[in-house]
Amino acid sequence: MKTSRGKYRFPWRSGNRFRLLVNGHRFFPAMEDSIAAAQRYVLLEMYLCESGAVVENLFRQLREAAARGVRVCVLLDAYGALGLRRSDRRRLIDAGVELAFYNPIRFFRWRSNLLRDHRKLLLVDGDVAFTGGAGLTDAFDRRTKPSAWWHEVMLEIRGPCLADWQVLFARLWNRWAENALSPTPGGAWSQGSGGRGRVAVQKGIKGRSEIMRSYVRQTRRARHRVWLATAYFVPSWKLRQVLRRSARNGRDVRLLLPGALSDHPAVWYMGRRYYHRLLKAGVRIFEYQPRFTHCKMLLCDDWLSLGSSNADAWNYRWNLEANQELQDAKLCAEAAALMEEDFADSVEIRLEDWMIRSWRVRLREWFWGKVQTLLGWFSDRGRRPRNDDPF
Repeated sequence: MKTSRGKYRFPWRSGNRFRLLVNGHRFFPAMEDSIAAAQRYVLLEMYLCESGAVVENLFRQLREAAARGVRVCVLLDAYGALGLRRSDRRRLIDAGVELAFYNPIRFFRWRSNLLRDHRKLLLVDGDVAFTGGAGLTDAFDRRTKPSAWWHEVMLEIRGPCLADWQVLFARLWNRWAENALSPTPGGAWSQGSGGRGRVAVQKGIKGRSEIMRSYVRQTRRARHRVWLATAYFVPSWKLRQVLRRSARNGRDVRLLLPGALSDHPAVWYMGRRYYHRLLKAGVRIFEYQPRFTHCKMLLCDDWLSLGSSNADAWNYRWNLEANQELQDAKLCAEAAALMEEDFADSVEIRLEDWMIRSWRVRLREWFWGKVQTLLGWFSDRGRRPRNDDPF
C-alpha cells in the first residue's frame, strides 16, 4: 500500500463514500447492525467506555459475532474504561473477544499516565468504518438520558481510506495486545467513484499534530467559510491567530461551542477567556443551548475534518487522536446544514454584551485561565516523547 511521503502519514485517496450520522439514536443502531453483519473481523477502538445500556447492546453484538467465528478485537483506553464493570469485561473474554487496554495506569509512572488513546473507531470486515467523537456511554443515548443526552456526530466511511484506518488500529493493537493483527488483512477498499479522503493523526507529542496542521492550513486557504465545532475550546495560539486573521479578511468564521451545559465547566471558563480578541476580530461565537454538544469538526468551504480531536491544547500534549478529512461537496453541504441548525439552537455571543458581563464571570475566567497555565507548565516540565504508537 502506498503511503504519504510528505508531512502526513497517509495520502489522499479517491473513491470513498461518506455518511453523516447525527446523534446516538442514529449512529449506535448503524454500528450494531454492521457488527451483526460481520463475517470475518471486527476492530473496535474507544476512549470512553462505561457499563450501561449502550455497552450492553453493542457488546452483545460483539459476543454474538465472536460466537459465530468472527475475530473481534477490542482496544480500550485504560483510563477511559474505568467505568466498565469487571463482569462486562469477563463476558467479552469468555465469549472469545480479544480485549486489550492502552497504557494501564501505574502509580509511579506520574506523567506517563496522562498519555491516553482518545481515538474512536469501529471497522468491520474492511467494508465499513465509523469514526467521530462518541464514546460507549449512556450519555449519548436519548432513551436512557431523555433530557440530558449529548449531541454528537459520527461518520460512516466506505472505500480506500479504510485501509489506512486499519493500519492505524493494527499498529497500536500490536503494541498492547497479545495476539498480533495484520495491518491489511484485506477488504473492499475500492468503491469506484466517490469523494476524496485522508486520515490525519495526532501522536500525542506536542507540536506534531497532523490534525492541527490541517486546521491551520485549511483555515488560511478558505475563501468563504470557516466553521469550527468543538466540545472543548482551549485553542493553541496559532489556531487563534489564524481564526482572527481569516475573520479580518472577510471570511465567515464561526465557532459552535458548548454553553453552560458541559461535563467540564472549568474547561468552558478556560475557553471563554479567548472570546474577547476573537470577537473583536469579527469571529462569530455561538454557544449551543439545548444540551451538551460534543461534536468535533471543522468545515472550510468544501473541506471537512471530523473525528476524535477537539480544539484543545491538552489533545496536542497527551492524546492519540485521528480525524477523517474529506473533500465531498454533497457531504459538506449536509455538514453545513447540520451546523446551521445548531447555530439556530445557540445563543450568539456579541461583543457589546461580552463587554458588560459580570465581575463574577470575569473572575472565574481569570481563575481557570491561571489553572490552565499551571497545568500546561506541569505537563510540559521534563516531558519526553514515547513511542507507544509507531506513527
